[in-house]
Amino acid sequence: MSTGSPDSKLKVFSLSSNRPLAEEIAANMGIDLGKSSVAKFSDGEIQINIEESVRGCDVFVIQSTSEPVNQHIMELLIMIDALKRASAHSVNVVIPYYGYARQDRKARSREPITAKLIADLIETAGATRVMSIDIHAPQVQGFFNIPVDLLVGIPLLSEYFNKKNLDEIVVVSPDHGSVKRARQFADRVKAPIAIIDRRGPREGATAVTNIVGDIEGKTAILIDDIVDTGTRITTGTKALLDKGAKDVYACSTHPVLSGYAIDRIADSPVKELIVTNSILLSEEKKIDKLTQLSIAPLISEAIKRVFQDEPVSPLFNS
Repeated sequence: MSTGSPDSKLKVFSLSSNRPLAEEIAANMGIDLGKSSVAKFSDGEIQINIEESVRGCDVFVIQSTSEPVNQHIMELLIMIDALKRASAHSVNVVIPYYGYARQDRKARSREPITAKLIADLIETAGATRVMSIDIHAPQVQGFFNIPVDLLVGIPLLSEYFNKKNLDEIVVVSPDHGSVKRARQFADRVKAPIAIIDRRGPREGATAVTNIVGDIEGKTAILIDDIVDTGTRITTGTKALLDKGAKDVYACSTHPVLSGYAIDRIADSPVKELIVTNSILLSEEKKIDKLTQLSIAPLISEAIKRVFQDEPVSPLFNS
């Protein structure tokens, strides 16, 4: 089935968070991005204009809820509502990076579960399906009462390292909670795993207490789903080198890179940080140590499968 005809019932729109990724997705599918615009009123209210008919169409909206997070969430909610009111047949929300996913449970008294709130807002706005990649807390899928497709970035990241032909690899989990991801990655690069035993918060001044596993003289690959402040990568790299690792690489699906993260990574002994383009990076963040891989082929294939009523599950382990 061709998806590129002028009267196609498949339409892909982009909001403002990551238009280059959306353009690449549309190009892979052989179609043009839908015509729409995002503007602001003088008081900062967001205005969405859909500049072509979507009546009866299966619409896919590309929007990472990355910084500025709240603005991008509001753009998405308003766009969903506009599409629903414009009689779109379905409104499929593609969120490469799902913000607020780290607030997925009550860790302290009187704490909100914001990931559930965001799911409720998206669903109430009128979304009929959600698609994302490597959500920090997979249980967020259960916060929705509509279909949710969770794609994975491990095949893309592992393929990159397989092509590098590194010797004596060990895959390192940055903490005990990330062991499953590390094992999946290690299976693909045919390497053993090690674990950094940490005490303290996920981000910030975390004390590294021990390395579980054999890393001496080996090339270590730290794998995580998100690189935010860069602390876990930089302290993890130092700990691995102090314990005898030969070199340290790091990889992550989502380059949040907030605050002084880029400076920390640039000044650290990590050889290379490999991420995807789930989040649009400013030019000053594109340092020599950072390599971005495109998730556009993965997302475009998932969109095609959903549109053509084909299973998406083969992409989870492709």
